Amino acid sequence: MTAALAPAIAALRGGRAVEIGDAAYLSVETGTAEMLALLDPQATAQLLISGERAAALGLANEGLAAAPSRPVLIERRAWINAATAMAIVDPARDLDRGPIGPLDPVAVLDERSAEAALVLARRAGLLPALWRLEGRAQAAAIITSDMVLKDATVATISGRAKLPVAGVGETQVVAFRDAATGEEHVALIIGSFGGQPPLVRLHSECLTGDVFGSLKCDCGPQLQEALRLISASDGGVLLYLRQEGRGIGLANKIRAYQLQDRGLDTVDANRRLGFSDDMRDYGMAAAMLRALGIVAVRLLTNNPAKLAGLEQAGIRVVERVAHHMPVNPHNADYLATKRQRSGHLS
Repeated sequence: MTAALAPAIAALRGGRAVEIGDAAYLSVETGTAEMLALLDPQATAQLLISGERAAALGLANEGLAAAPSRPVLIERRAWINAATAMAIVDPARDLDRGPIGPLDPVAVLDERSAEAALVLARRAGLLPALWRLEGRAQAAAIITSDMVLKDATVATISGRAKLPVAGVGETQVVAFRDAATGEEHVALIIGSFGGQPPLVRLHSECLTGDVFGSLKCDCGPQLQEALRLISASDGGVLLYLRQEGRGIGLANKIRAYQLQDRGLDTVDANRRLGFSDDMRDYGMAAAMLRALGIVAVRLLTNNPAKLAGLEQAGIRVVERVAHHMPVNPHNADYLATKRQRSGHLS
């Protein structure tokens, strides 16, 4: 299988349009005013945002209240252009820009192409906000809704090698590629677990915590302790998943940090950005485990969503092993929010 979505993701990131169904979509974040004028010379393109962002803007109507995750379409007004659209969709400006101009009543869309467009923007690490261009525009990539929304995750092994790791026993690293997006993930196989369900940690990438040692989260200590615990057991696997910022991407994670500096917690920050509080999906983790011949695991986690995600994807969790880190003054509120609002276990 080829990386079918990679050209579409690259197009959105590069400020070009992607055709899905009977409409084309251009990212508000990366699409320039010049590109918008080229694709939409009559200035009729409408603004597509997520239900979460519409709610944050106070645009929730009866339909949106009943379906907060659905795509929402904002009618085009003369004052809405590339610059003012970014002011609407970028939550970092919410507390600085003052009131925005009047917006026409929103419409909640029940269209797979609109849903797929928002999902594609999130996969590209962009704000879920796009210009919707009716008809066939000059699209740089053409895809179908099913290519984005279908649940058919396939992980292919790209390479495998020994990898000496400080303080850890015999270790191999296995590189995987997502067959749909081309995105790369890694499994670290530690020791030998002799056919028994191995101790497994699903670790979502965290540049700030894993690399820079940020104290805002517990990711770096979790990673190091997971390696120690797996090494001390009968062996196991650590999956390093490219799901930065709970799946919203690095740039959006920094935007969420900016909102947290203003007093929002991690859940409300993500929602104000137009995402749900946790965008991660564990289908790739399950596909990686199956590719390694693993169908049952002992899971090192406090997150019930990881348990449910693996089970739903066909991996049996025979035991949950708790994984707690010491609290520091910088992450105490963050860890409390994970317990109180995201249901993390004790």
